[in-house]
Amino acid sequence: MTLSTYERTAKLEKMAGAPLDLLVIGGGITGAGIALDATVRGLRVGLVDMQDFAGGTSSRSTKLVHGGLRYLKQLEVKVVAEVGKERAIVYENAPHVTSPEKMMLPIYKKGTFGRFSTALGLKVYDFLAGVKKEEHRVMLSREQTLAKEPLLKKEGLKGSGYYVEYRTDDARLTIEVMKEASDRGALAVNYAKVDELIYDANQKLTGVRVVDQLNQQEYRIFAKKIVNAAGPWVDTIREKDHSKKGKHLHLTKGVHIVIDGKRFPMKQALYFDTTNGDKRMIFVIPRDGKVYAGTTDTTYSQWPIDPKPTAEDRDYILAAINGMFPSIHLTADDVESSWAGVRPLIQEEGKSPSEISRKDEIFIANSGLISIAGGKLTGYRKMAERVVDTVTRQLSEETGKTYPECQTIAIELSGGHFGGSKYYIPFVQEQIKGGAEQGLKKETVAQLVKKYGTNSSTLFHYLRTNQEEAIRYQLPQELLATLQYGLNEEMVVSPVDYFTRRSGMTLFSIHEAKKWAKPVMRYMADQLKWTDQQKEHYADELTASFRDASDYGSTNKDSETKAV
Repeated sequence: MTLSTYERTAKLEKMAGAPLDLLVIGGGITGAGIALDATVRGLRVGLVDMQDFAGGTSSRSTKLVHGGLRYLKQLEVKVVAEVGKERAIVYENAPHVTSPEKMMLPIYKKGTFGRFSTALGLKVYDFLAGVKKEEHRVMLSREQTLAKEPLLKKEGLKGSGYYVEYRTDDARLTIEVMKEASDRGALAVNYAKVDELIYDANQKLTGVRVVDQLNQQEYRIFAKKIVNAAGPWVDTIREKDHSKKGKHLHLTKGVHIVIDGKRFPMKQALYFDTTNGDKRMIFVIPRDGKVYAGTTDTTYSQWPIDPKPTAEDRDYILAAINGMFPSIHLTADDVESSWAGVRPLIQEEGKSPSEISRKDEIFIANSGLISIAGGKLTGYRKMAERVVDTVTRQLSEETGKTYPECQTIAIELSGGHFGGSKYYIPFVQEQIKGGAEQGLKKETVAQLVKKYGTNSSTLFHYLRTNQEEAIRYQLPQELLATLQYGLNEEMVVSPVDYFTRRSGMTLFSIHEAKKWAKPVMRYMADQLKWTDQQKEHYADELTASFRDASDYGSTNKDSETKAV
C-alpha cells in the first residue's frame, strides 16, 4: 500500500469503514514508529496528523541521531545508555538517511570540559552506548586538533575528544518509517485533524471525529485503542479528554542557522560549550556544501505550529560561532536560512530549559487514552516499543489474544533494504554504474541513491519517462522525478511539504528552492487540480515559509519571493 497523495480520501474512508485495533494521533517520528511497530505485530492500525508528516518537531531537530553526551553531566545514565545503543540500530535500518559523523569536542583552559573529564566522559559514553570498537573515542593533542580544524580558536586550546555521532535527515527518516508502516498495511493520512473525541456510555474513549483539512470532509473513526503521540500538542489532546492532570508539557524552542560553506569553510563537525556563561552546548556541522549550527533552548509559550526564529536567536548562535572561530567574523548577512522547532519536554519544577530531562513517559487516562510525551528523536523506536507493549497488554487482557514482542530492531525502513549498512556503499556504486549505462548522469544517480536508497529505481523510472513533462514545465528532470515520487509515494500535499520536508531545499538550498518554486507550483496545481483559491493559498504559504527561513519574520516585501 503506497503513501500516495491521490489515495488520501480512500485511506480515510477505509479507516472510517471498520473499527481499527489502534488509532495513532500524530505523524511525527514517534507516531510513525508506533504505527510501524504495531503493524508488524499484527494490529490493524490507522494514523492521522493535522499537519504534514514530520510537520512539527520531527523536521526541526539538530538532525543528529545522537546519544546525548551532555546528559551524562545531568546523570541521565539510563537515557544515554538507551539512546546511545539506538544510534547504531537506526543506522543499520536506514543507512541512506543516517550516517556516522566524526564529532570533535575541543578542550580549552578554564573551559567546561577538562582533558581528564572529557576522556572519562567519552569512555563512559562508549560503554553505555555500546559503541563499536572501531568507533571508540580518541583523545587528540592540540596539534592534531588544529590539523583537523584549522579555523578553531587557538588561544587556550589544549586538545580535543574525538568520537562518533550519527547525522540524519530527520524529516526523511520520519517519512521512511511512515512508508514502511504503510507498505505493511498501516493507514496513514496527513492534514487530517482530530476535531472531537468520541466516548461510550461509560465515558470510555472509543473513537474520534476527523476533519480533512483539504476539503473539510468529516469522518468518524473508531478504534479499540487510541494513542496520543501529538508531540507539542499532547496536552491539547489531553485537555479534550479532560485528563490533563499532574505532569504536563514544558515547551522549549530550538533554532538552527545555515551558512554557505564557502563563507564558513570549516572541515570538522564540532560540539562545544558557549563562552557566555549559560552552559549551553552548540553543534556546528558541515553538510553538502553548507554549514549548519544550533541550537538555542528557551521556554516557548505560543501555539507550536511554525515557531519562528528571531534575530535574537540568530545572533546568539552567530556569537557562539564567532567565539569559537574568531577569524571568520560571521554576520547576519551570512545566514542563508534557518529553522525553529519546539521540544515537548515534561515539566520539572525549578529547572531551566536545558536542564529538563529528555526522558519519555506514558500517561494512561481513565478514559483509556494512552499519551506519550517527552523523549528524543534517537529513541523513537524504543518509545514506540513501550507504547505498543502497553496497547497489546491491554488488548490481551480484554480479548485473550496474544501478540508478539517488538520486532523493529531488525526491520529495515523504506529505502533501506540493503541487507545491512555494509552493503550500502556497494549498492550506491552499482546503481551509479547501471545508471550511467542507461544514459543517466553519474552525479544525478549518486544524489538520488544516497537520498532514496533502494527506492531509487522508482526515481530512475521517472527520469527515463519524464523528459517531455520536464520541458513543458521547465524543470530539471531529476527535480521533477523527486516531485513525482513525492506525490505518488510520500503524500506530498503542498509545495512546502516538498521543498521543506521531502527535499530539504528550503533549509539547505533556499536559492534553488526559490528558483524552482513557480514551475513546481504549476506542476502540482495541474496534477492535483487546484482551484484558483488553492493556488493563491499555497503560493502564500510557500512565500511565508521562505520568508520565515531567511528573513526572521520581516514584512519587507522586497525580500519576499512570490511563488506564483
